[in-house]
Amino acid sequence: MARPDKAAAVAELTDKFRSSNAAVLTEYRGLTVAQLKTLRRSLGENAQYAVVKNTLTKIAANEAGISTLDDQFAGPTAVAFITGDPVESAKALRDFTKENPNLVIKGGVLEGKALSADEIKKLADLESREVLLSKLAGALKGKQSQAASLFQALPSKLVRTVDALRAKQAEQGGAE
Repeated sequence: MARPDKAAAVAELTDKFRSSNAAVLTEYRGLTVAQLKTLRRSLGENAQYAVVKNTLTKIAANEAGISTLDDQFAGPTAVAFITGDPVESAKALRDFTKENPNLVIKGGVLEGKALSADEIKKLADLESREVLLSKLAGALKGKQSQAASLFQALPSKLVRTVDALRAKQAEQGGAE
């Protein structure tokens, strides 16, 4: 029979896995408490970084429908539960690992799809959602401006053509 405190921990972790857009597993061996605090701050408000027990987290992940992480629950493990933009959190983790090589990214899951450590690093190289949306909006605005000027050019070109034809007819009519 499972102890109530362990059952509660599994339930809490299961809920975190279900409510998160992504989760990144890391090994924190060799990091100090102050460094972990710095990491938590750098992740911001859209991610929670928690040191977890492997057995309980494995059970919670399986209950949440995530079985692809089972082989990564070895050694000291901490999980970044990401509820906001996963790119920003991946960048924060990547930047922290540059300064603190003791933090090792093991892998993770993004919206149900398993990610390797390399894929998380590639995710960190992407631009944030806001930047991508603003680039898309700028591109769409540029295309709209081109279309507007094209539609405006057609009537004015027609008017110039009609005026040229009128002038040519008047010239030919006056010459006869």
